[in-house]
Amino acid sequence: MKKIYFAMLIFFGSLFLSSHLQAKTAIIIANFGTTQPEAVNSINNITSRVKSAFPDATVRVVFTSNIIRSIWEKRSKDPKPWTDKGISREILFTKNLLATFGDLKSQGFKEVIVQPTHLFHMEQYHDLMQYVNAIRSIKTIRDKWKPFHKIALGRPALGTVGDVFPYQDDLRAAVKTLADDVALAGEKDAALVYMGHGNELWSTGIYVELQQLMRETYPDVLTFVGSVEGYPGLENIINRLDHHTPKIENILLKPLMIVAGDHARNDMAGDEEGSWKTELKKAGYTVEPILKGLGSNNLFADLFVTHIKDAARISGIDL
Repeated sequence: MKKIYFAMLIFFGSLFLSSHLQAKTAIIIANFGTTQPEAVNSINNITSRVKSAFPDATVRVVFTSNIIRSIWEKRSKDPKPWTDKGISREILFTKNLLATFGDLKSQGFKEVIVQPTHLFHMEQYHDLMQYVNAIRSIKTIRDKWKPFHKIALGRPALGTVGDVFPYQDDLRAAVKTLADDVALAGEKDAALVYMGHGNELWSTGIYVELQQLMRETYPDVLTFVGSVEGYPGLENIINRLDHHTPKIENILLKPLMIVAGDHARNDMAGDEEGSWKTELKKAGYTVEPILKGLGSNNLFADLFVTHIKDAARISGIDL
């Protein structure tokens, strides 16, 4: 009799645990990624703050860049040198989005929120959205066999197209998180210059709008926003600096990127010809680069926490 009773306890206990697991939500933090160990701190900070905000959810980290992910895959063959540098296994063995969805399906999760850490609706976010929509579109004869009941996609830091969450509101929220950058530039009597990545496929006019909003919000410090690819570029920035009155002498140079990775260390702060630091110095300015990604700014990182809450709410996902 005791054996039967014990077996029933195990049976019903397993049912409870199974249903409890299936009721839980998974959050996938989708980063472009970085190969620089020092830059991983920004990603870790965002991940940590998301985990703290949603302690009942399972949080997974993915890199959307195939090139970056392949580099970490090679490094994972000999993990010790990287773990000795403080790289977590979560980063070292990161998977792509589809593999992560597959893992979550195998583990019984039914509700998933994908939160990108991209800046705006450009190439990387567009492709991520297509992956998510493809998984959403899977139809089965019986709904209970669908791989997931609900899949939500959060918006990038500076927003996306559409009128559900106007991107202008996201811009204003982001600008508020940059007050410390402005204060530091003010202490150094410097103009604040941000280098974004940009791209040549989509308009980067969002940078111009961000620049204007920064100037309106913080009129005591002159802010410039440019991009490695697309408009406005470094030449545009230098031209505007040269024609500004009163004359600008000092520049605080920061990446408008989640991580201070290869672009920040080479294209922005490198000593080689063509880097923003080198070209600005050649133009006669005193330049101080700050190698710190936006993800290391707690207030900026918390924008993604807010976007996760918004995505969950409109998708009917209980966090």
